[in-house]
Amino acid sequence: MSTDEHTTTPSFAPLPEPVPAPPAAQAPPPERVFTDRDFWGGGDLDLDAYLSRVGLSGELPPTPDTLAAVHRAHLAAIPFENLNLVLGHPVRLDVPSLADKMVHHRRGGYCYEQNLLLAAVLDRLGFPLTAFGARVLMGGDGRPRPSTHALLRVAAEGGPWLADVGFGGGGLVEPFPFADGHQVSQGGWNLRLDRISEVGDEEWLLRGFDGRRWQNLYSFSTAGNLPQDYGIFSHYLTTHPRSPFGNRLMAARTTGGTRYALTNTTLTVDRVDGTGEVRELALGEVGPVLREVFDIDLDQEEQSIVQERVRGFLSVG
Repeated sequence: MSTDEHTTTPSFAPLPEPVPAPPAAQAPPPERVFTDRDFWGGGDLDLDAYLSRVGLSGELPPTPDTLAAVHRAHLAAIPFENLNLVLGHPVRLDVPSLADKMVHHRRGGYCYEQNLLLAAVLDRLGFPLTAFGARVLMGGDGRPRPSTHALLRVAAEGGPWLADVGFGGGGLVEPFPFADGHQVSQGGWNLRLDRISEVGDEEWLLRGFDGRRWQNLYSFSTAGNLPQDYGIFSHYLTTHPRSPFGNRLMAARTTGGTRYALTNTTLTVDRVDGTGEVRELALGEVGPVLREVFDIDLDQEEQSIVQERVRGFLSVG
């Protein structure tokens, strides 16, 4: 007998249909996803030192007046700048590092540093808040850009309010009502917020009037961000070879009706009355201008490093 005669042909007869399990009982309400709810680190902040740095004192209850006072004081006292990258230092976003740099060593920072420090302050003062990511549109050519900016939505009476002390020029001077079509002059600087639908349904556009036309500043959605998200974004901005933060010196400051901006050796001054000027600095003037205009006091070694780095930026450009 051949081997084939003993082979058993498998059966492909259909099996009985499985019986579904009984329906589950009604699911309970979801528990909190994150057990650590201290998102903003207000408890890690030396509030008295911060208030001294920005020139505030006294009782500061979580009211719109307090929010406006903190926003104005922070913007005037703590400049926008990217000097850590120019000097070859890391950019750290934990609250103790932010306070050490911007409060105790009287330096400035860029958007993630600025608004995370502000978030810690507002959290400590009792303001509920949510952080957003924004696409910077100012200076663009209409092509989409990634979300590389930070801003805050703050809950307070008459709000919610938008807060942003890290845009570096042309942005908010005071908290802005989070309302479609709201237009206001903040100390002579004209701003408008509109709801748009370019990428998604819940999207907003902030514009500023430069005396001639309305200019797009940035757009943002209302998906919440956390410091951990900003850490990823910041790593990209501080390490990518084409990042604008790594290949030039930048500083900006708004004091009352005047805005100052420094890019390498170009100092630009804009005023609310429409006047202004642009001045080209000698390399040796960069350090004194950082000190006198932006209140950034570098030691002699740091000034020398900055001067040489700016010389290199200019030669590449």
